[in-house]
Amino acid sequence: MGFFSNQFSDVVEWEEFREDMIFWKWTNNEVKKGSRLIIRPGQDAIFINNGKVEGIFEDEGEYDIESEIVPFLSTLKGYRFGFNSGMRVEVLFVNTKEFTVKWGTQNPINIPAPQLPGGMPIRANGTFQFKVSDYVGLIDKIAGVRNSYVVDDVKIRITAILDQLLMRWITKEGKDMFNLQANAHEIGQGIQDDLNMQLMDDGMKVTGFQIMSFNYPKEIQDMINKNASHGMVGDVAKYQQISVADAMGKSSGSNTASDMAGMMMGMNIAKEMMDGQKESDAGKQQNTAGAASSGSASQSDGGEKTVPNFCPNCGQKNEGAKFCPNCGQKLG
Repeated sequence: MGFFSNQFSDVVEWEEFREDMIFWKWTNNEVKKGSRLIIRPGQDAIFINNGKVEGIFEDEGEYDIESEIVPFLSTLKGYRFGFNSGMRVEVLFVNTKEFTVKWGTQNPINIPAPQLPGGMPIRANGTFQFKVSDYVGLIDKIAGVRNSYVVDDVKIRITAILDQLLMRWITKEGKDMFNLQANAHEIGQGIQDDLNMQLMDDGMKVTGFQIMSFNYPKEIQDMINKNASHGMVGDVAKYQQISVADAMGKSSGSNTASDMAGMMMGMNIAKEMMDGQKESDAGKQQNTAGAASSGSASQSDGGEKTVPNFCPNCGQKNEGAKFCPNCGQKLG
């Protein structure tokens, strides 16, 4: 870690800078006359005395302690006496960049869903971004008791509560349990706001939260894919009938969740088929109503059948023949 380069030429710097390190504290030495402070790109240096922030230096470069740093540290007793004796201080180096972290659920999350006892088992994965936003909060809550802090420390803390937040926001924003990706932005925004509340007091801010994908059990995913593909075939009604029959035939080997999901999807498909059949039957009845009424057979008062003027089967006009000249239907 950072240390004085030697006892005669004191250098305060973050020597072993790691990209995954959020902050590192330089402690165990005295800052003396002739010491130099080195700040590299992407770093801030914070001088701390007795737990109090005495100065924050944000511009990269090399600074002489006596001529350039002392004016900002005038409240420190040792500096007021011109470095006659060394002053022991802490220098906190902070990584100022925005960190991007990958996340994923370790176990399936059972999301409550209608008609699915025990819920829908779902996995998810994505990324989130965060950065240090408040040095005072960072020092009070974390740097005051730790000498370093890395990205994995934040990741462990966030993933510990992520499953609960996913369940909460999927239930709230997930309009279609079989197509959660359509509401991924709204779900992610809600989770980001909640995570900010968790990290705000520690001086950090979640700047983004993305859900890359939701993953269903294989049986349910297969049903979703099959149902979605029906729009790519010509005879939709026929394809729906085949899909329902296929799903029912395979249900004996699936688990409870997939059984219930199949039933839900099957009922939706059956309803669409019934609605479509009703519309089709209504259209046929409307087209043939006039012909059937005008061409129906009637009986005379004596009980003898008369030949209709129009064929009740195809609507062809009849000139008194006992068989339709168009379809061959018997007329009298």
